[in-house]
Amino acid sequence: MLFSSTLFLFAFLPVILTASFLIRGTKKQNALLLGASLIFYAWGEQLYVSVLLASILANYLFGLWIANRQSRQNDRIALSIAVSANLVLLGIFKYANFTINNLDDLLEPLGFGGLSLAPIHLPIGISFFTFQAITYVVDIHRREAEVQRAPSRVALYIALFPQLIAGPIVRYRQIAEQLGERKARLEDVAEGLRRFVIGLSKKVLIANTLAVPVDQIFDIPIDQLETSVAWLGLTCFAFQIYFDFSGYSDMAIGLGRCFGFTFPENFNWPYTSRSLREFWRRWHMTLSAFFRDYVYIPLGGNRLGSSRTAFNLFAVFLLCGLWHGAAWTFVIWGLVHGFFLALERTAFGKWLDRFPAPVQQAYTLLVVLGAWIFFRADNVEQALQYAGILSGWTHSAVGPWPLVTILDAKVLAVLGFAAVSIWPFSPRIASRLTERLESSSMGLEAVRLIAVCSLGLLCAMSLAAGTHNPFIYFRF
Repeated sequence: MLFSSTLFLFAFLPVILTASFLIRGTKKQNALLLGASLIFYAWGEQLYVSVLLASILANYLFGLWIANRQSRQNDRIALSIAVSANLVLLGIFKYANFTINNLDDLLEPLGFGGLSLAPIHLPIGISFFTFQAITYVVDIHRREAEVQRAPSRVALYIALFPQLIAGPIVRYRQIAEQLGERKARLEDVAEGLRRFVIGLSKKVLIANTLAVPVDQIFDIPIDQLETSVAWLGLTCFAFQIYFDFSGYSDMAIGLGRCFGFTFPENFNWPYTSRSLREFWRRWHMTLSAFFRDYVYIPLGGNRLGSSRTAFNLFAVFLLCGLWHGAAWTFVIWGLVHGFFLALERTAFGKWLDRFPAPVQQAYTLLVVLGAWIFFRADNVEQALQYAGILSGWTHSAVGPWPLVTILDAKVLAVLGFAAVSIWPFSPRIASRLTERLESSSMGLEAVRLIAVCSLGLLCAMSLAAGTHNPFIYFRF
């Protein structure tokens, strides 16, 4: 079930919100939300809801096992088994086909080919709920969280529908108290719905609009692709993935607040970053924090010298690339980021810091855009050819799809709005408008209500006239 579907917007969400206000007591509300979350997930996955339930049960038991440790050695054994079980689950569904196919390619020249495996379905959101389960057992091991002895609360933590499919990755200790006791006021619901509508607008009005030229351009045969059109496709994709994913995060955070939960922020103006280091402090912040705290620091972080730091960064972003998808394009995307992050740890980083901010931002955007080619391309060959067209290394054809056939007035207007919106001007503008409206006769709340209702109406009209367009991160 999509947040941007009419079924969710006009049936599922109103029913669950209404029921949550009619039901008194956190325990009963938890039962309502757990049931709703399982229905939400089963609506799109049917049989694969059993995978989610198995993960919940296993990690509940792992948590009890780790908490009941009798020695530090037994504690580590329990943790190792718990983390391994989660990774095996993820590996079977996400990486088994990728592994078998690559092994077959390696063994075939030696006469040992012929390995095959029927395609394995990838359950929606498995990367997200598996990582949340890992944080639960690891934090119990580190004594950063108390074990939860009520299985229903562990189930709700892992399966809570606002962040189940595509994050943000919420650590158990961040909402442990809220699982036990919370109260959503009308003000929280109003603010949560406002945040939800803003996220919905990002997805429906911006990301979905830009998805059309992106798909059209990346489907053009490479020998018919013009350089200007290639740059348009890459630029549109950079905006599409940002507004698609940050829009989902806004919706998830807003829904969480409606039900009394406070989820961590996931984006903080990432395209304004002056380095790759800063970019990953601003982009998908909950994933960055996960890899920092559960992989990078345990590997030694930057405490063991420059060579080991570079190795740790490459290892982290190799895993980050694989987490996004079982394909060599994602591996290369991750390694590109790992390479430049390691480079910035050398004298290059100090040299970069001497340049004016616009130069630093241009460098960062160039690296991020270059890496996005591999993220969006269907395969490595297409990505390299696309990069050749962009850079001018490959001769640009005069094909049957010139720029004017793709860049219509609607796409141009959305591109312009998106380009302005990625800069932190809007909070400053909003702050000034707030000061003026607070002293006006119309009132701030009235203006906000009109703006939110207008955006909601535009989204409804767009959804009624549009087509199915799932969130990009649903496939992860």
